[in-house]
Amino acid sequence: MTRASFFSALAGAALAAVPLQAVDKTRSGDGWQALFKDGLGDATIVSGTASYKVEDGVLIGTTADGSPNTFLIKGPYKDFELEFEVKVDDQLNSGVQVRSKVVKEGDPIPSGTKSKKAHPPGRMYGPQCEIAINGTAGDFYDEARRGTWWSILTKTESIRTEEAKAAFKKGEWNRYRIAVKGDRYQSWVNGVPTADFRQADDPEGYIGFQVHSVKKGSGPYSARWRNVRLREMK
Repeated sequence: MTRASFFSALAGAALAAVPLQAVDKTRSGDGWQALFKDGLGDATIVSGTASYKVEDGVLIGTTADGSPNTFLIKGPYKDFELEFEVKVDDQLNSGVQVRSKVVKEGDPIPSGTKSKKAHPPGRMYGPQCEIAINGTAGDFYDEARRGTWWSILTKTESIRTEEAKAAFKKGEWNRYRIAVKGDRYQSWVNGVPTADFRQADDPEGYIGFQVHSVKKGSGPYSARWRNVRLREMK
């Protein structure tokens, strides 16, 4: 082997030894914005009275007795990718809203709403990527509006395979990726495709990290998010 070949092979071996996670971190300089790295920042709590805090870079949302669904919101955003890891207490259902709205005083009932009763000001509604241990993780629910799954509404239930239903691991940190561009919504849980549909009703809106309501006298329970980052797409 020539001297040049030796050093070329050595350099190749060194690159191969770099962990994939370390390589992935270089993406943070490619338009990615870390959320909640240094606290809640300009995020706002709406809809309920659950509490949120950041400890060691982990966003922790905790139930409040008697509170309705609560959301920590940022935005609005249009086209974006959102990545995070999440772990939730077994007793607690959660989710992340995308392109969602918050009711203002005097707003009409949103088109398509199942209930004919107006929501109170401050209530969040719209597409929610589910976080749960019951096989629905990664599917999108139309929160506080149509009250059903977008996979049903758009006839894309074929993506809800057995692998998709089993992707979320109980009691563990789970990796989510959500991509929303134009009218297309996609999600992956631990690398498994869990949603892929199109709907044009919500071109822009807030993201919102949910702490679900619980029965009075139960809890407190918590949902935890870490390594939360977002990249807006053109």
